[in-house]
Amino acid sequence: MTLAQSKTILSTEEALDIIESAIFQSQAEGVFVSLSSSESALSRFSENQISQNIHKNRFNLTITSYFGKRSASASTTELDSDAIVETLRRCEDLARFAPEDPEWIELLCPQTYEDRKPAFDTATANISPLTKGEMLEKVCTQAKQKGVDGSGTLSTNVSLYAIGNSTGLRACDRSTEADFSFTARIDNGSSWGRDTAWGIEQLPLLETTEKVIERAITSRNPQEIEPGDYTVIFEPSAMATLLSMVIWNLDARAADEGRSFMSRSDKEGKAAGNRVGEQLFSQIVQIQRNPSHPLLQSSRFFGDALPNSNLEIVKDGIPQTLAYSRYWAQQQNRQPTGAMYPIVMTGGDKTIADLISNTEKGILVTRAWYVRYVNPRTLEVTGMTRDGTFLIDNGKIANPIKNLRFNQCLPEMLHNITDLSITKRCGGGVIPGCKVNNFHFSSVTDSV
Repeated sequence: MTLAQSKTILSTEEALDIIESAIFQSQAEGVFVSLSSSESALSRFSENQISQNIHKNRFNLTITSYFGKRSASASTTELDSDAIVETLRRCEDLARFAPEDPEWIELLCPQTYEDRKPAFDTATANISPLTKGEMLEKVCTQAKQKGVDGSGTLSTNVSLYAIGNSTGLRACDRSTEADFSFTARIDNGSSWGRDTAWGIEQLPLLETTEKVIERAITSRNPQEIEPGDYTVIFEPSAMATLLSMVIWNLDARAADEGRSFMSRSDKEGKAAGNRVGEQLFSQIVQIQRNPSHPLLQSSRFFGDALPNSNLEIVKDGIPQTLAYSRYWAQQQNRQPTGAMYPIVMTGGDKTIADLISNTEKGILVTRAWYVRYVNPRTLEVTGMTRDGTFLIDNGKIANPIKNLRFNQCLPEMLHNITDLSITKRCGGGVIPGCKVNNFHFSSVTDSV
């Protein structure tokens, strides 16, 4: 990785100058300014050939003006000074007539952020459409040679985010991301894979393509099995979908007000605090917020200007903290935490193949699809398997099976984890494959 002075988006100096100018021209008692600038490019392919190229440049400046406990926000997508002044005056006029906010919190003072820079990769920032086309040509050729129908996307994103307020707080980060998604179909078989990274050269395109193709071929002619409780081995991407829903629900206010699986109740059923410190999950479950993880190297601060630093979320299966907004932290005499991302779950030294070999009977799930809440209070969800679901028998893949619908309480799923694989970056997190006992499948589904 090297740091780049890319001209595709605003520089740090340009962004902070715009914020400085907006704050200087503000007539409000307080002002908070956020600025985002990005360039994204996506190449889409289907039927083993490129079908679409999209290139977008975005700029957004949002200003929030404060008069006492009254506030309002306005945004502009124009860079010129007249548009910025017009946006300032508009949000100031709105703020003067806005109702007082009963949960008003004073503006943050200047913060201390981690002494590091998010990953900004030159090759990703400057990659040409031709280079991406050549990369996808190899993917499509590989699919053709195996007789499968390949489709998916390859995208890059270069972004800058900057914030500032009238108390003197200033911060700016730039970063890059790359994303590759590939689906292979042949007859009635299919499989899917996705890789994300901060640099496009980190994406194992051909390795992922080969794995997905072989799994699609193996998944043909699936058999139907009876629904019920099974030992399940989740690929990292499938576990990431389910785990993220647990982390999103680690909100302190929802827990304290009795609206969360983390809520405690008294004998009368009324809210009585939260379950931080209780043994809720398997002892091998370790989860952190770790933006400095080598596979992530993400932003040093959140949109509300709170620091994005390392935070222990779950240790030895015991929740260590919840997400406290600035308002709720003040009400509970706690420190605000910022959001609970990016998620890093500690894995083991085994491969998915190792987890399979140690399983007498179970199911391998490649992808969790269309997951929705059944009961947000208990965190019961429903969803479907997709793109390659297999029966495991005596430590080996026995045969492909038809997709299944599941109904599962996610905290119970984390309690029933018995083994972990090595980790992989999945979206904006780092997740291992997981072996879970007594995962409930409610029915067979015709989804493909």
